[in-house]
Amino acid sequence: MEKRRKVSNPLALAVLAWLLMEPMHPYELGKRLKESGQDRHIKYNRGSLYMVVEQLGKAGFVVERQTVRDTQRPERTVYALTDAGRTELYDWMRELVAVPREEYPQFGVALSLLSVLHPEEAADLLGQRLTALDAEAAEIRATVEGATRDGVAWVFLVEDEYRLAVLDAEQRFITRLIESLRRPDYIETWKQEFGSRT
Repeated sequence: MEKRRKVSNPLALAVLAWLLMEPMHPYELGKRLKESGQDRHIKYNRGSLYMVVEQLGKAGFVVERQTVRDTQRPERTVYALTDAGRTELYDWMRELVAVPREEYPQFGVALSLLSVLHPEEAADLLGQRLTALDAEAAEIRATVEGATRDGVAWVFLVEDEYRLAVLDAEQRFITRLIESLRRPDYIETWKQEFGSRT
């Protein structure tokens, strides 16, 4: 069973993980998320990052370590992980890695209602999706290959490898689905059920 967390935003988990390495201010956290490519998997903006750090502070997971002031930049507060934050990080990570979680992607919703579209239109639209998935997979492969050439360890690319595996499975599923939508027996059944309603 999924545990109810004081701060459940995925960005909070990333902040806890980065603060495990060393104390830093939110600007530096944002910079690290971008440099590591984690911003491709965790959507945020500067305001949401500061808000999450504040929420983690209220929950007792991070504390203000010091305020840094230099003449060229505004004052910055450096945050550090607390013992409670370290415990939360490891507990949350263990749960996410070990326990499958029900997710509600929009594509799943579209699939559950696919029969409202004419089979040929649905097949054509799924073909467009396949083209987009091919482009996304090619981009991820290029990123992984470049990072590997630059000496990035595989463990830091594992989320990209996971995304490629998911894309591959989705592409195979969609290819079979397109074939099923174009079968004459399905088209005939669809016409009987939905043809008069369109």
